Amino acid sequence: MKKIVDVKDAIKLAIIARKRKEKIVLVGGCFDILHVGHIKFLKMAKERGDLLFILLEADEKVRKLKGNGRPIFKQQDRAEALSSLRDVDVVIILDYLSGDEKYQQIVKEIKPNIIAVTENDPQIAKKKIQAESCNGVLKIIPYVKSLSSSKLADILSREKI
Repeated sequence: MKKIVDVKDAIKLAIIARKRKEKIVLVGGCFDILHVGHIKFLKMAKERGDLLFILLEADEKVRKLKGNGRPIFKQQDRAEALSSLRDVDVVIILDYLSGDEKYQQIVKEIKPNIIAVTENDPQIAKKKIQAESCNGVLKIIPYVKSLSSSKLADILSREKI
């Protein structure tokens, strides 16, 4: 199975998984500089189901959320890094999505059993609504304290590496 896919192919994979009675866990994010907090979160998310799908934000969205100079790594590079992790089954390349309705539609079509978030996710209320809209549940994963991608990017910029 190809791990890095577009939304259309992810929906097809989700349909196959549901027919097999496999439980889909969905997470989303930027994952700009992959760090131990990300890896532990993804592992804990995967433990809640059979397949872990990641919605990976577009470079333009990361720039809007994190500021100029971000992302450090292009979306395809971030996808490659994520897809190399054993707990990750599908990385979904997102185009730039400007509104909640577009995310909502993608989630409805994938129909995950679980949407996993960290307890400090600023979008937790929206993700709860998304989970409920497809008869899924929201699972809150404890925050793993580590250097964030933003702090790592700041350190790298000061070091001029």
